[in-house]
Amino acid sequence: MTKPIHVTSEIGKLKVVMLKRPGVEVENFTPDMMPRLLFDDIPYLPVAQKEHDAFADTLRDNGVEVLYLEKLAAEALDAGGDQVKDAFLEQMLAESGYAAGVLHNVLKEYLNSMSTQDMVIKIMGGVRKNELDFVPRDLVSAAEEEDYPFFMDPMPNLYFTRDPAASIGDGLSINHMTFTARRRESLFMEEIIKYHPRFANQGVQVWRDRNHDTRIEGGDELVLSDTVLAIGVSQRTSANAIEDIARNLFKNKSGYEKIIAIRIPHNHAMMHLDTVFTMINKDQFTVHPGILGEGGHIDTWTITQGKDGELNLDHRTDLKQVLKDALHLDDLDLIPTGAGDPIVSAREQWNDGSNTLAIAPGVVVTYNRNYVSNRVLREHGLKVLEVLSSELSRGRGGPRCMSMPLVREDL
Repeated sequence: MTKPIHVTSEIGKLKVVMLKRPGVEVENFTPDMMPRLLFDDIPYLPVAQKEHDAFADTLRDNGVEVLYLEKLAAEALDAGGDQVKDAFLEQMLAESGYAAGVLHNVLKEYLNSMSTQDMVIKIMGGVRKNELDFVPRDLVSAAEEEDYPFFMDPMPNLYFTRDPAASIGDGLSINHMTFTARRRESLFMEEIIKYHPRFANQGVQVWRDRNHDTRIEGGDELVLSDTVLAIGVSQRTSANAIEDIARNLFKNKSGYEKIIAIRIPHNHAMMHLDTVFTMINKDQFTVHPGILGEGGHIDTWTITQGKDGELNLDHRTDLKQVLKDALHLDDLDLIPTGAGDPIVSAREQWNDGSNTLAIAPGVVVTYNRNYVSNRVLREHGLKVLEVLSSELSRGRGGPRCMSMPLVREDL
């Protein structure tokens, strides 16, 4: 398997993954800034880094090559040369609110004074106002209060590498993200695909780029097989974005024939489909009971290609039957988070008990704090690899959120 991106399932043996080690960005903000940056708490960085390193080691111990976003981004910019680096800086500054003007020039000079790797880390970590030697007193960042401490906000959500882009078959979506706090993140992946020697000119298909108004995020994109995707209609992904990527996948002969859109509650606790539903074996899924209505029903739409670029939509509410039909299964096992207990399932779902990362069929990585859900998974025959989670979980994302698979073995 020589393609730099190749993901045709959620469960094929994981060969290559992209992570982002938490850096200064996860604590370079104040409690007042948490809503703006989509955080509920401020992780303790040294422990978060130790936990993340242990997560990466667990993957390596199971034969996975681990790549890091921050390193790939710097290598891509260096490979592209001075013009590419300059264009990236211009775009990043524009998306940070500085398309032109004195502050644009000061920030660009400051960032250009660094090595490429240091520049990438600084952009990710945020640029405080007190870092710059010269700041015009009569100018402040657009739409910001003068006493706001940052010119360029930190990006604390970056360690959730699943969301800015999503591997699908031999290509990926590079996503237009919902909230301003995360929107710049996908620019790094755009540069990596265009200019990094590992990916550039290697036939990687971009099924949908980031230059859209409609929103989609990788936590909502699940590759169920080499012909079927599931995409959540969620707080972070809109129905029209799902229809758009469906048209692109059908039109460009991606091999994908069905997209199952699944509507989940639109709230922070269940921000993405993978926080409430993941595939962990050929016929086994985790599911948070809180997304299922009376009788275990939930709205789904199976999208297939129609005539003249139109889409056919089949609305159904029996998720289990929809999955069985799409994946040609006689039966399947929906494993409830927290054993289905209303208190335990809500608590463990909040701590990403449903956010499992399959690294092979029936082998999953989970947070150790979700001990009830982990026990239930083992009772259903799964091999569970637990990782430490006291600080990483404060960001409201689990092992699947923290990983972007780049290559999996075919089933």
